[in-house]
Amino acid sequence: MASEQLEPVEPQSLKKLSFKSLKRALDLFSPIRAQFPPPDTESKKIRINHKVSVEYGGIKSTTNQPPSQVNSATQDRSQQPGPSNVLALPGPGDSKDPHKGGAQNALVVGPTMPSTAPHDLGFSSKNTIVASGSGSSERNLSTSALMERMPSKWPRPVWHAPWKNYRVISGHLGWVRSIAVDHSNTWFCTGSADRTIKIWDLASGTLKLTLTGHIEQVRGLAVSSKHTYMFSAGDDKQVKCWDLEQNKVIRSYHGHLSGVYCLALHPTIDILLTGGRDSVCRVWDIRSKMQIHALSGHDNTVCSVFTRPTDPQVVTGSHDSTIKMWDLRYGKTMLTLTNHKKSVRAMAPHPKEQAFASASADNIKKFNLPKGEFCHNMLSQQKTIINAMAVNEDGVMVTGGDNGSMWFWDWKCGHNFQQSQTIVQPGSLDSEAGIYALTYDATGTRLITCEADKTIKMWKEDESATPETFPLNFRPPKDIRRF
Repeated sequence: MASEQLEPVEPQSLKKLSFKSLKRALDLFSPIRAQFPPPDTESKKIRINHKVSVEYGGIKSTTNQPPSQVNSATQDRSQQPGPSNVLALPGPGDSKDPHKGGAQNALVVGPTMPSTAPHDLGFSSKNTIVASGSGSSERNLSTSALMERMPSKWPRPVWHAPWKNYRVISGHLGWVRSIAVDHSNTWFCTGSADRTIKIWDLASGTLKLTLTGHIEQVRGLAVSSKHTYMFSAGDDKQVKCWDLEQNKVIRSYHGHLSGVYCLALHPTIDILLTGGRDSVCRVWDIRSKMQIHALSGHDNTVCSVFTRPTDPQVVTGSHDSTIKMWDLRYGKTMLTLTNHKKSVRAMAPHPKEQAFASASADNIKKFNLPKGEFCHNMLSQQKTIINAMAVNEDGVMVTGGDNGSMWFWDWKCGHNFQQSQTIVQPGSLDSEAGIYALTYDATGTRLITCEADKTIKMWKEDESATPETFPLNFRPPKDIRRF
């Protein structure tokens, strides 16, 4: 047998092959090109008729028409050949010409259409919406004409002026890890990784005092509103009480098995709360130095805590991604919130409302108190580890991240109205742009941040900004996550 000679195959160009592949993908996935199976006309007709009856069931064709005009309109409709299920709606032209008005506002729903009518959705006269039951490649256009448009119920944010940096304070020799403002609003104190606590004048930013005594970095600070006491906690497992009249340590609270990361003072009772790497939040009597409770239940470091005068009086956030509310009388857990997926490093109660916000690397969430109901997430994600957050009475919430980003939020609706990036000091690395602690002063008009470039920065609102120069770019969310 003679061997058959194969014809030479013409080599195809890469461009031609890519166009072929693109055409095949369009044929498969494009809703216009794809050949869908013909729709069930009977079920479509039933569905559209049900939608019409639900939407327009209360509207009668006899509305605002005298009986004589109604009779003439029904005679005209009975003489016209066409679909039987025609719903005539009264229009603006009814008072002048009832016959013309009924034809203009007719909503025709039926399986058959005249040959001159459009396939699926069209306007045969001025205001006629035609929804046919005949099949076509454009799907569900007839039902979209009857869909109800729901307005967004999301609250609009209040306009806030942008915040700007107006002062940079240097003086620490290590990362600035903690801050507390005096209730008289005349000074504030900062704790650092250089193992010192420095007290600064709030108005001028000048250094007033340096306190030494810790042997590791100072992670938590609190100033008492009833006594001349300041409390500090650090990685050296020590919790100290400083008498600011003598500028020395008068009490130490021993009991933590590892570093102490957060510290808070109860607003009405003389007790102190500290949380640390031993996964326990400890409650101390300030005077007697006795440990009242060891609030155990977290599986990892307790890194944030705040207190309230009413139940729940203690709320803690942990690296185990949970938030716990505690019954202070019995030292037991009242409620555990498991909404976060990552460690909760910062929490901030609202100064006026019965609510608080918590920050994690996955999202910033708002909760109601005292029952801990989840309100909503903030409307955008900072996408970094958030170390600190604070809220003032005007509803401006600020969060500081590990990458130096500082975002400002409207408390009411969660809109992010400003994003700023801290600038590291000359001589520092770009990786040292991190915010470890921040707080407002007593008036809520000044913001103080503690940063990784060993500086303290002070911020205030821009007085020259107006809603015209800094417009509010808010879009309500389409889908609201309910968890």
